[in-house]
Amino acid sequence: MSEGIKMLLKKTKGDHVIWGVVLVLSFISMLAVYSSTGSLAYRMEKNSSYYLVKQVMVLGLGLLIIYWVHKINYSKFAKMAVILYLLSLPLLIYTLFFGTTLNEGSRWIRLPVINLTFQTSDLAKLALFMFLARMLSIKQGDIKDIRKGFVPVLIPVLLTCALIAPANLSTALMLGFTCSILFYIGRVQVKHLLLLGVVGFIGISVLFTVSKLTGFGRAKTWEQRIEDFAGGKKKDGKTEDVYQVQQAKIAIANGGVLGRGPGRSLQKNFLPHPYSDFIFSIIIEEYGLIGGAVVVLLYLLFLWRSILIFKRCPFAFGAFLAVGLSITLVFQAMLNMAVNVHLVPVTGLTLPMISMGGSSIWFTSVAIGIVLSVSRYVDEMEGEQKKKAKKAASQEVVDEAEETEEVEEVEEAEVEPVKEKKTRTRTKKQDPLIDNAPFPAM
Repeated sequence: MSEGIKMLLKKTKGDHVIWGVVLVLSFISMLAVYSSTGSLAYRMEKNSSYYLVKQVMVLGLGLLIIYWVHKINYSKFAKMAVILYLLSLPLLIYTLFFGTTLNEGSRWIRLPVINLTFQTSDLAKLALFMFLARMLSIKQGDIKDIRKGFVPVLIPVLLTCALIAPANLSTALMLGFTCSILFYIGRVQVKHLLLLGVVGFIGISVLFTVSKLTGFGRAKTWEQRIEDFAGGKKKDGKTEDVYQVQQAKIAIANGGVLGRGPGRSLQKNFLPHPYSDFIFSIIIEEYGLIGGAVVVLLYLLFLWRSILIFKRCPFAFGAFLAVGLSITLVFQAMLNMAVNVHLVPVTGLTLPMISMGGSSIWFTSVAIGIVLSVSRYVDEMEGEQKKKAKKAASQEVVDEAEETEEVEEVEEAEVEPVKEKKTRTRTKKQDPLIDNAPFPAM
């Protein structure tokens, strides 16, 4: 068994700190899901370990997806990005009109053969950031020109956000904000980003007004959530969102600094979704503020290691790919935790790699695998450069020795002509990413 583990570790490449973060988050997920699904298992007449086993299988498949994706050369994702993005658009349109409806929003579609439901916005997020990384790398020469550079990069973002917003405004806003961060990293001018902010505000206002007048969309839900967050008066005295936030606050207060202990949460019996949207409050109740701080630091550590990959990658596509996917993952985590502590209105976003789920964890696993693929290439490239430098240094020693021998031979026999120094021509190995634009100096 130990030999098999050693072989697996030998084949596992990429940033080992990110691998460690993913494994720790998966372990926390198993503990939190098992603790928070007791009431759900009772209501659904399932075994108490049913959802734990299901989560272990989902996470296990997610780790396999990460391993499989990180073995792919990340340059191949440039072509996949176009296909995935073009596939995501009709899926979003279908979901908007014919998707499974929950809480007045159509977010899911059900695959007919395998009977699996998934949020098309998860696929759209992944496809958009892959496509955006490709477009930014191509348009680096014209990115400061609003017509030639910025508009072609902006259109895919606006189109995706417009299709997601009617059913899932929080995800659309998150996408718009994280894409703006990526735009800034990609050398888009600040005045263009400010203009984008104005356009986004106008678009949200129009969407809200149309939804309010026609009844199509979720204007009432958005308005209610803002009122609940601001502490406004409710007609019925209490809504589900207010109730969830109150129970989450009680869970956090019960946790204190050290927590009540694993499996000893009380509020998991009162929170409607303690295993998904509000799982962070259960973690704090059982493991205290220390446990919550550990989770926050794990996500920040993931982001920091991804930024290091971004700085080390010499090609624009790989750099944008690593930082874009990591930013959206960590920003979603921060929004989920902010909802749990009542810093922002309820959004419905899950905690990546911790909340109970299926397809959402698998799409997150694909994103992490792509980041590790970029890391693996950077490590291999730096390893080759070190080998070449070491070989060049040793060759210089050999050349110096040959020159010394030639001088000695000339001194011993002046009649004998000086031997012509042999020159070695080195053929530069063609880089597999030669077609990619080099990452420009910021």
